[in-house]
Amino acid sequence: MNSRLEESLRRDIDRIRSKIITMAALAEGSLRKSLHALTASDRQLAYSVILGDRYIDECEKELDRLCQEFIIRQHPAAGHLRFVYAVIKINNELERIGDYAESIARHYLTLSSIDPPLSYESIVEIAGQSIPMLRYAIQAFSDRNPDLARATLAMEDKVDGLRWSITHRFRKLLEEDKLPLKALPSLMNIANRFERVADRACNICEEVLYMCTGEDVKHKGKGIFRVLFVDERDACRGQMAKAIGNSLKLERFKFYSAGIAPRTIDPRTVRFMAEKGIDISGQTSKYLNQILDLEEYQVFVSLCKEAEEAFPPPPTKMISIDWEIEDPSRFRGTEEEINAAYEKTYEILEAHIRDLVEAISGSDIDVGEGR
Repeated sequence: MNSRLEESLRRDIDRIRSKIITMAALAEGSLRKSLHALTASDRQLAYSVILGDRYIDECEKELDRLCQEFIIRQHPAAGHLRFVYAVIKINNELERIGDYAESIARHYLTLSSIDPPLSYESIVEIAGQSIPMLRYAIQAFSDRNPDLARATLAMEDKVDGLRWSITHRFRKLLEEDKLPLKALPSLMNIANRFERVADRACNICEEVLYMCTGEDVKHKGKGIFRVLFVDERDACRGQMAKAIGNSLKLERFKFYSAGIAPRTIDPRTVRFMAEKGIDISGQTSKYLNQILDLEEYQVFVSLCKEAEEAFPPPPTKMISIDWEIEDPSRFRGTEEEINAAYEKTYEILEAHIRDLVEAISGSDIDVGEGR
């Protein structure tokens, strides 16, 4: 009897694992096809990616069914329960990756009408990092290899750095009239989608670690409050706020900024923050519409009236806060008066940010640490 039960359990696990691997192969294949559609100017291939997304959706539904049946039939516990829990999560991650491939193909169709044809060198570069991360994540799942999962997680920073580099590169080309304005939204969306593939691969690796070791690493970085500062130009106030927040070095908080019509970071702001011991020379401004998955941010802080109107429409779980603070980069006066304006803005931002994190975290976090 025990032998038959063990055989049934193993058969179900093998079936589910095989289905995940099949679904991952479809998702990776769609990503590679969407990339090839870009580089080879192949609209037919882009259409095939869009049409093929339904197969990934069908795999997701089939995996849901198999997992439900597994839970009902096998009453899993311990490692087997962690396995099916991880599969349910990984299934969702792969479905989203399939959606990203479809989105990339659709944006390519928009770009394909632009003449002369665009260069996608930057896109190829970030795809060359994110797609292998997906493959390694699934290999770690298939082989039950926690070391490979951890090594793959360590690759995320390089992809993040590439995305910021791409943003800067595209904006520079735009300023030099080497890139049509109408091409920018689709190019940025494609770059963001490939970055999100890397994020999803990391999520899969976290599930693999939980499945293999019981280590719940996802809650070490996920109970994080993400605060998004939105300014008109993201050249001064937003950059100061983001830097001040991140300089507090609070493990549960991450701070970001974006602009309605972003400009190059104000050089005087860079110098002022350097005097405060905070280096923002490597920061870049970004468009608000570059922010994907706004539901991952908990707090939306508008720094000017224009930003208030940009708050995501309902339904949203984000908390909206309005801080109308003077933009010192636009202040006109003597050198001493300008310095005073920067100092005042800095002090107001720092006080507001400290009050905000204290209100969110209560006594859990000492907001004085790291300064």
